[in-house]
Amino acid sequence: MNKSQQTYKFILSGGGTGGHIYPAIAIANELKSRYDNSEFLFVGAKDRMEMEKVPRAGYKIEGLWISGIQRKLTLKNLMFPFKLMSSLFKSRRIISKFKPDVVIGTGGFASGPLLQVANSKGIPTLIQEQNSYPGITNKLLSKKANSICVAYEGLERFFPKEKIVLTGNPIRKDLIEIKSKKASALSEFGLDENKLTLLVLGGSLGARRVNQLIESKLDFFKNHEVQLIWQCGKLYQEQYSKYNANDNVQVHAFLNTMDLAYAAADIIISRAGASSVSELCVVGKPVIFIPSPNVAEDHQTKNAQAIVDKDAAILVKESQLDSDFNKAFEQLLKSEDTRKTLGANIKRRALVNATKDIADEVEKLLNVNEQ
Repeated sequence: MNKSQQTYKFILSGGGTGGHIYPAIAIANELKSRYDNSEFLFVGAKDRMEMEKVPRAGYKIEGLWISGIQRKLTLKNLMFPFKLMSSLFKSRRIISKFKPDVVIGTGGFASGPLLQVANSKGIPTLIQEQNSYPGITNKLLSKKANSICVAYEGLERFFPKEKIVLTGNPIRKDLIEIKSKKASALSEFGLDENKLTLLVLGGSLGARRVNQLIESKLDFFKNHEVQLIWQCGKLYQEQYSKYNANDNVQVHAFLNTMDLAYAAADIIISRAGASSVSELCVVGKPVIFIPSPNVAEDHQTKNAQAIVDKDAAILVKESQLDSDFNKAFEQLLKSEDTRKTLGANIKRRALVNATKDIADEVEKLLNVNEQ
């Protein structure tokens, strides 16, 4: 039988943030291109963004009544045991009815109970860990998982060494080659080719502290003849759109042509979520990371630090922006050699075949299941 005609059933679970959802969709798309007769089912957490994003990508999704544990005593924490029991029960029902060949988890609350049930039933499972410091869900699941695909070296501290495969995180294919898009990018955004362009990324919702920083530095950028593509996020568009009146500033709630935004940029300021870091490695431009301190295990700082340790980016913590930002930015502005060095070094961290390599690992589990 032709490989593409074989029929398999895959369950994918990951959500809560785009960093968990988009890798799961990318993996599903790759598997679908290999086995076009196969069936796919996503499992997410009710009332989280995956319940909207996954159907938009063309896949069915079931929701579990599950959420994380808060760091302080709250009513939500008191409800957690009931939510967990409910989610385990529903996961058993989903798996018994769907009968998957492989279950794939990309992180987030829902992947915990689902992969736990799959493991207990002897169904092969694969975990995809995006961050340099894993969350508690994947740490627990790793003991029974068959394969663990990671984006950073050194995760033997958290996972069984023999199960780890360094694949990287799935990234958009249109980012793999952006050098040739520079001219069309400058045209798209109406930029001056004789000025340096700063791209500011705070995520689709936006980053309050990053936006406050940029607002306070608009005169600083103007004095240095830097033009700005500022993605402020939809929560902040109304507040900051007035700065579109400035000659050197473009404020966007969201950037639909990320490949062109990256191609136009000479310097990038970004948060350090796993997907963003993986994209920036592929893009190969000098980056100042401003990690969000408000995430579990402070994993954004750890993601950024893993790149900085390779002399491949600059890290400025939110608490040090007032004292350190100008110096860090001027260091890049005044030295083309520094920009080139950081760009070349971060590019070396790129793993461009992540989606394909993860799907290859899934195929190995299918073969094991058939033996």
